[in-house]
Amino acid sequence: MDVTFKVAGEAGQGLQTIGEILAHAFARAGRHLFAHQDYMSRVRGGHNFFQVRVADVPVCASRRDVNVLVALSDQAIVEHRSEVVEGGAIIYDGERRKVTCSGRECFSVPLQRLAEEVGSRVMMNSVAVGAVWGLFRADFRFLEEELTEHFRDKGADVISANAKAGRAGYEFALKNYQGACCYPFEPLTGRRLVLKGNEALALGALAAGCRFMSAYPMTPSTSITEFIAAEAERFNLVMEQAEDEIAAINLALGAAFAGVRSLVATSGGGFCLMVEALGLAGATETPIVIINGQRPGPSTGLPTRTAQGDLLFVLHASQGDFPRVVLAPGDAEEAFYLAAKAFNIAERYQLPVILLSDQHLADSYVTLEPFDLSRVTIDRGLTLSAEEGDRLGGNYKRHLLTDSGVSPRAFPGLGRALVVTAGDEHDEEGHLIEDGATRNQQMDKRMRKLEVLRAEMAGPKTFGDASAAVALFSWGSTLGAVREAVELLNGRGQPVRGVHLSELWPFPREKVSEALSGAKQVIGVEANYGGQGARLLRMETGVACTGSIRKYDGRCFTPDEIVEGLGKAVR
Repeated sequence: MDVTFKVAGEAGQGLQTIGEILAHAFARAGRHLFAHQDYMSRVRGGHNFFQVRVADVPVCASRRDVNVLVALSDQAIVEHRSEVVEGGAIIYDGERRKVTCSGRECFSVPLQRLAEEVGSRVMMNSVAVGAVWGLFRADFRFLEEELTEHFRDKGADVISANAKAGRAGYEFALKNYQGACCYPFEPLTGRRLVLKGNEALALGALAAGCRFMSAYPMTPSTSITEFIAAEAERFNLVMEQAEDEIAAINLALGAAFAGVRSLVATSGGGFCLMVEALGLAGATETPIVIINGQRPGPSTGLPTRTAQGDLLFVLHASQGDFPRVVLAPGDAEEAFYLAAKAFNIAERYQLPVILLSDQHLADSYVTLEPFDLSRVTIDRGLTLSAEEGDRLGGNYKRHLLTDSGVSPRAFPGLGRALVVTAGDEHDEEGHLIEDGATRNQQMDKRMRKLEVLRAEMAGPKTFGDASAAVALFSWGSTLGAVREAVELLNGRGQPVRGVHLSELWPFPREKVSEALSGAKQVIGVEANYGGQGARLLRMETGVACTGSIRKYDGRCFTPDEIVEGLGKAVR
């Protein structure tokens, strides 16, 4: 089984609710899934969709073809009917839609009337999920369990009413369209997590011991803020919504300077405002983790769509040179573990770590096995105890010159160590200086961290035919689509290898060069106009991409697009 269903309609019609309930219900029935959202920057109206791919085996990307379309508006039928495969289905309310839908694939279900018959029209969405479940002829108990879970905070009456509405849609589909849909399935064993990327990032931060977060709401990172705020009391964490992004990063820097693991989340436009404070973190060697959820620019661009256009920006943001780390998770599982790793790196090397996410990763759902918490350790780096600080007192040197570039770190107020630092250039004790010799010493000290760090950066993931002459080079959230494209191509007898990087800076030159060794053609796959990942590859290794597959319309890659793009990119 490998089936895609799409729920499409206007903002405010509850299509996300339908998609989430169906996705979780299929997961309860033992299926793997991948789901992504496409939504406009408005509260009501417009055209949005929620697309879920359900399979017997793990899947990590959306496909172009749709098997079942739930059309909540006339526009949904017009825009997506052509995507429905032969033998597929379109579920719509024929009593309310003005657009005619005729043909074997059209299944009219009186969503509003059935909802009103069991209580209220507001339960139309529950009728819709029931109709889909009936079309699949699935065991209703899985859907009933999910409806109970979804409405658990609403009380027993609401749960009961929605279960009745779901049952009404389910029985209508069974009665009127028995045998019409060719996607029946039996439940499988196994229960898995269903998470979207932002939830995985938030969980990784909590597992790593994050105790302070500040943010100004900005799509697509807002749900990280909401998730952590909801868990703040449970994890003894402070979540502060700042008045703007400048205040947000400075609040986090203050908390980090005081010794608290700190996080700030934003998008590209908000990161622009944080750049000066990013430089302050670099100068004062203050550890901080920053999540940048990318979206298309410039300016406001497409605020609810996806892109990979901030890579070179975050690598070079702020004036002057200072060490930083840039990580770009490829999927929700990597998002969890890299978020945890980010805090360790930040404190071990006393620098800012930037996690590059994007709207596609942030809002896409996937089934995962439970995280292995034994892989998450907390390493606070070279820190002084209160007793050690007492012994040093006024002789403590916050920016002590060391071979590794990392100085022993004391926390203000913990013991009698006098902690001094500044955004101006300073000496070992943290006092302002003007002489060139001390400037060189401190600059060299800070930059020495990069060479030690470079060895710690993980190399690329490789998959497909390791000896293939054609290699797809990618980074960040394109991982799933590229992986499946490589599988499709090799399955068709076209040898291709995938080389995918998630730990981008310091760039692991030798590891990437080795992974691309022997490739005659290297094709860059990324969601930006200028091929920023390809440019970074060439700058660091001298390997130039011979072709590219780029997408910058704000929508995510599908494996089908990459397969087609490769045919045009290969010489």
